[in-house]
Amino acid sequence: MQGNNLLERFKQGDRRALARLLSMVENRDVTIPDLIDTLYPNTGKAWRLGFTGPPGAGKSTLVNQLVKAYRKVEKKVGVIAFDPTSPFTGGALLGDRVRMEQITLDPEVFIRSMATRGSMGGLAVGVDEACDLMDAFGKDRVLIETVGVGQSELEVAHSADTTIVVLVPQSGDAIQAMKAGLMEIGDIFVLNKSDRDGADRAYRELTSVLHMKEAVDGWYPPVIQTVAEQNKGVDELLDTIQDHYTHLTENGILEKRRQERIASKIRRLVEDSLQRRLWVGDREERRKSGLSGARSPYEVAQALLDNFYQEMNNGE
Repeated sequence: MQGNNLLERFKQGDRRALARLLSMVENRDVTIPDLIDTLYPNTGKAWRLGFTGPPGAGKSTLVNQLVKAYRKVEKKVGVIAFDPTSPFTGGALLGDRVRMEQITLDPEVFIRSMATRGSMGGLAVGVDEACDLMDAFGKDRVLIETVGVGQSELEVAHSADTTIVVLVPQSGDAIQAMKAGLMEIGDIFVLNKSDRDGADRAYRELTSVLHMKEAVDGWYPPVIQTVAEQNKGVDELLDTIQDHYTHLTENGILEKRRQERIASKIRRLVEDSLQRRLWVGDREERRKSGLSGARSPYEVAQALLDNFYQEMNNGE
């Protein structure tokens, strides 16, 4: 009954209902799957932008500027920030409070900070569900900002339609990021803080590395230079994001990407469910008993699986 009331308030545009549902996602509430099922027909309209890159690259400031730019053209925006130092979370890098208030007080902008809960990829458990909720709530753009913890942050590409890699020129960060594998997922590369020394060299290096990469779905990732704190280059980035959107939609790639995302999500859900069911009862204890080395790991694993399949066949 409470869930039905929550859904009704959500459908009526109640921001507190959205906040409550996002908290339930974050806390892995058991009722969330059924609630998402009900809302799922209303998803698929929002453009999901993922922002990843090393810590200190200025992702939060860039997201801040993009939100303001989208509001100027009357786009409804949702932000899911996983960076504990994001200005949206009141962390150490709080930034300009006046600029932040312009966003947070806007009724058509909803910003949510979610804990990573130890997720190595910098994304919280349930990021897809959080995006679905923002989408179903009527947001035109959903911006996902990662913590930026290293190579495993690549998972942002699984949740976004367009993945934007934000880098900075100093200390060879651009090339290090390329070595970490970000080149493989970036649709657009942003060289932020490009007013710093070495920016031109970093731009040339980054562009050179990307030129050696084959186009993905006919798209060659461009490099945009920005100074987010001064709002420089943001308009060019917006145009490039729109170009990527046009490219994906006109060539039927967007539908393909979203189907792949759904397929990946289904696979993860099935694997999670099977894994939880596999280790119920005494199978976990039998797994530990195999650590003595008296039996090979293969023998123990096969015995556990045989027992699992037998229970499945018996309908237990």
